[in-house]
Amino acid sequence: MGKGLPVIEFESVSKHYPNGTTAVDDLTLTMPEGGITVLVGTSGCGKTTTLRMINRMVDPSSGRIKLNGKDISATDRAELRRGIGYVIQQAGLFPHRTVLDNIATVPLVLGWGRRKARARAEELLERVGLQPDAAKRYPHQLSGGQQQRVGVARALAADPPVLLMDEPFSAVDPVVRAHLQDELLRLQDELQKTIVFVTHDIDEAVRLGDRIAIFRTGGQLVQCATPAELLARPADAFVADFLGAERGLKLLSLSTLAGVEQGPAPESGRWRLVTSGDGRPQGWRDTTADGDSAGADLVPVRPLSDGDSLLAALNEAVASPSGLIARVDADGKLTGVTSRDAIHDAAGHEHARAAKADGGAAPAKTDAEGVIA
Repeated sequence: MGKGLPVIEFESVSKHYPNGTTAVDDLTLTMPEGGITVLVGTSGCGKTTTLRMINRMVDPSSGRIKLNGKDISATDRAELRRGIGYVIQQAGLFPHRTVLDNIATVPLVLGWGRRKARARAEELLERVGLQPDAAKRYPHQLSGGQQQRVGVARALAADPPVLLMDEPFSAVDPVVRAHLQDELLRLQDELQKTIVFVTHDIDEAVRLGDRIAIFRTGGQLVQCATPAELLARPADAFVADFLGAERGLKLLSLSTLAGVEQGPAPESGRWRLVTSGDGRPQGWRDTTADGDSAGADLVPVRPLSDGDSLLAALNEAVASPSGLIARVDADGKLTGVTSRDAIHDAAGHEHARAAKADGGAAPAKTDAEGVIA
């Protein structure tokens, strides 16, 4: 099937337990091929149950789930799971096996043969950013972040088209978590898997998701949309509250500086941009400072490129004494500067564009610092 066509479909799916608990309530949802669909919500909202119904760890009480157009209830569980990778919190590695043997687990079960399975494991070790010397270690000898990388590698070992990830990064510290998110996005750019990702963290959902499905307690789907659409037009007060008061800033994090106007650095005025001999920005110099201006201390500058977000640009513009940000090319050489006003305008346009894509809305209103209201 081509990218963008439905690959996982929930049709009026519910899950009720004998004690009267409804984990998932009449869920109709399509998860497109080759993208990351993030299921997000508070504890008890049914997101993990929804995930586990895809590989039949949990069977629905009613409704139908289809994978590539085929009802999964008609597929043998073992056969179904061969085409689905599964990553959980704290990796779930076998403590008595080396890293290499952990990664090779599924290929060995599928009868690949030890040599082929280990070769695949070595390939994936490098692909998830681990050094070759990690192969002979045991899980307890790895950091939490390294264990999660091994868990991802193990899930990818048999090259499954579908990858299920149940809060895989929630047990590591924020810095490691950001690195793991970067790694997942890099891998997805290369491999184009169909990924279903569960999290309770809306920032993680916005960063990773091509589409985000927000659930409320009782297993009810409230809204499913792209991150930009979701942030621009939440369906109701519950979604708006879940997104948080800073959803305008989150929206800015999704848009880049590419296309935002820039001009030459100012040659007059109080603040001058100092560059190195090869054209790299060094800092802002106050020309009104006492003494020899050539020897005055420079105010640090953080140059930004086209790939940086509007949020990063806004932060830098607010911090910059000149109200300008220095723009650089891929080699770090100055291409021009962009004003705070230009960033404000771009932010408003992005908000209006996202809202229009979701059915139309009034243009964004911004405060004095350009933060979308």
